[in-house]
Amino acid sequence: MGARRIRREQRAFDMKLSRRENGTRKTKERARRQARMVEIIKKTEFPYTPSVMSWVSAQLDKPTRQIKKEDVERLVAKG
Repeated sequence: MGARRIRREQRAFDMKLSRRENGTRKTKERARRQARMVEIIKKTEFPYTPSVMSWVSAQLDKPTRQIKKEDVERLVAKG
């Protein structure tokens, strides 16, 4: 009867461990990605490649079609 509970607890423990280990790695990767994207934005002209626009869209919380050059300039100046 208790096997299901034990498996669930083991799974919860594993997920906590995974979040703790992967969280630090993901934080570092986000910082590297932000630096890379800002560098690309500074080197190139608007409109940017889809990967850059996707990142900008996530940062501004706006759809790509609504992003203007001024929005990107403010984002780069801020960060």
